[in-house]
Amino acid sequence: MNRKIQILTITLISWLLASPLAAELTRFEITTREPFADGQKYGTVGEYERIKGRVYYALDPKLPQNQNVVDLKLAPRNKAGRVELAADVLILAPKDLSKGNGALLYDVNNRGNLTALRMFNFASGGNDPQTQKQAGDGFLMREGFTYVSSGWDGELLPGNNRLRLAPPAIQQPITGKVRCEIVPSKDTTRTVVNWGNHGSYRPTAQGLQQATLTHRLLASHPRVPIPCSEWKLHVTEIDSDSPTQLPKVELEYPAGLKKLQIYELIYEAQDPVVMGTGFTAVRDLVSALKQGTGDGNPLLVEGKPVIERAHSFGVSQSGRFLREMMYWGFNEDEAGRKVFEGIIPHVSGSGMGSFNHRFAQPTRHAGQHDHHDYPPDRFPFAYTAQKDPLSGLNEGILTLSQTSGTAPLVMHTQSSSEYWNRSGSLSHTDPLGTTDVALPENVRFYIFGGTQHGPSRFTTSIGDGQTAPNPADYKPFLRALLLSLDNWAKEGTVPPASVYPTIREGTLVSWTQNATGFPQIPGIRYPGVIQQPSYLDFGPRWQKQRIVDLQPPLPRGDYRVLVPRSGPDGNDLGCLSAPEVAVPVATYASWRLRGENGPAANQLYSLSGSYIPFPLTKAEREQLGDPRPSLEERYGTLEAYLEQLAAQCEAYEKAGYLLQADRERILQTQRDRVAPLFEKINAGAKAGSSEQGN
Repeated sequence: MNRKIQILTITLISWLLASPLAAELTRFEITTREPFADGQKYGTVGEYERIKGRVYYALDPKLPQNQNVVDLKLAPRNKAGRVELAADVLILAPKDLSKGNGALLYDVNNRGNLTALRMFNFASGGNDPQTQKQAGDGFLMREGFTYVSSGWDGELLPGNNRLRLAPPAIQQPITGKVRCEIVPSKDTTRTVVNWGNHGSYRPTAQGLQQATLTHRLLASHPRVPIPCSEWKLHVTEIDSDSPTQLPKVELEYPAGLKKLQIYELIYEAQDPVVMGTGFTAVRDLVSALKQGTGDGNPLLVEGKPVIERAHSFGVSQSGRFLREMMYWGFNEDEAGRKVFEGIIPHVSGSGMGSFNHRFAQPTRHAGQHDHHDYPPDRFPFAYTAQKDPLSGLNEGILTLSQTSGTAPLVMHTQSSSEYWNRSGSLSHTDPLGTTDVALPENVRFYIFGGTQHGPSRFTTSIGDGQTAPNPADYKPFLRALLLSLDNWAKEGTVPPASVYPTIREGTLVSWTQNATGFPQIPGIRYPGVIQQPSYLDFGPRWQKQRIVDLQPPLPRGDYRVLVPRSGPDGNDLGCLSAPEVAVPVATYASWRLRGENGPAANQLYSLSGSYIPFPLTKAEREQLGDPRPSLEERYGTLEAYLEQLAAQCEAYEKAGYLLQADRERILQTQRDRVAPLFEKINAGAKAGSSEQGN
């Protein structure tokens, strides 16, 4: 599909004459409207309502704003020539809509699961928030945001209140090869071929007969065929309110599928859906809420909309969704208006996704140990347009939206583990990692140093890894940055400066230990692997039609990733380090390795970082031969440690990266974690004094 033709050859006047100035969300079907969080009042905003239901869309496949939806032209149309689809919707809005702050926060759910309430409100999980516990500390509500999430992923199975999309079917019979990489989390003999809670494309009769299954221990190993007589596929139809519900497909292998080993299934499938309508579903819902269109619109006061600006937040898969939504130009609604004023793609690394091609599989990702050969990590990686020396393409994530004047304000946030696990450096360097890329004026980067993809609970247990997971918490940064984003959009107030490692400053380097300067810590193995994407050849129809002909695709060269340089303690430089990392009691590494003797030995423990405690005392440090100064030498007392931590938090507050209200939470959390360490130091000192006295 030629993306540039859309902008260069179709004029504004031509489509204005051909279509109404309205987003194609036709109606809201509200099934629940009730008090949220037991009627809790949030500051001056007051009570919130929980609104649930379904939204219905009708897309005009002739409009230029819909031309980039792959295969939309093949979908059935109603009498008006429109393509119909529907999605679940959830809204948390002030009961008195006039008391909101005028801003909508759209939560791009991750595989149907809500994320923004956990990240911003420190809330418990759940996809149907109702209680005060599920509201967390009510941050979004106190600030007056209207929270919205809806179905966009057409491959989900029903259940667990996941928000789902019912995408359009494709009218004519179409088949194609589908590839499923299966990496079991435990030894088993039967498993779904897609992720749990996800449907899969239906195999054809020939596909069931001629499907292939291969096995390998590591991605770099050759694929070893498993005879078709030794395994079987099971296809189960699923009861659903979606007319295009995908079935559940399972692989049975009586000889046993082994934990963390890589199995690759390739089969001929039928009945693809128009998965790219996930982008238009989000676009048209948010546009309707801003413009007040759609029958039954629940966010109107005296018939007028209350939403003045909209922002979107996506985590991991859904962060990649936001980047690809911008890439395809879907921040422009059908009337040429900007949809999102601001976006926060969080922990997306440099990726996009498998969202908008024939037989797309939105749940697929890219990692070091598995899933190398899927579309997420592909050019363009950066927001700025640049030329790819491998593919020959010249574009950026924001190219189309800049051309149409609908580019949003962007706050790209990520943990430092994305550099190891999600090719994060490519989002701000050239494809070969030789130079920094200048950021557009509307883009900010905030890299949370010493953190992992999602903060771990605090534990010193290593589990299946060689080190404990990383508990450093970046969520307080997100709260301050969201408010800055809204002020940026509303008032034009310049947000805090970007903070990220660069080649220019020597803080972004090759990932070898010699280059990073990571210290030689006794008992700690440094990684010998990293996630580094290839330019993948999916066949001759991929670039223009988004049809995959080669399964698996062929690598045609590698991109080059870099990582933050380490300080003398092994903590990352050049980053906006979490307060507990900036005033450390441990090395908060951005990587973690699988156990030396278990499955996938010494491979990256996907998306995880490490917590490697400092020695407690000088004597312990000298005994171990650890080059990192001990807690006793660094701080001496708990009070001295907390004083430095408080000063660091205050510095972040003054710079705009942290809210004053979050300082006490951070100090109390770290006091609870660190106090036992200083008690041990004091106990040891007292024991030593007692022995000397004797």
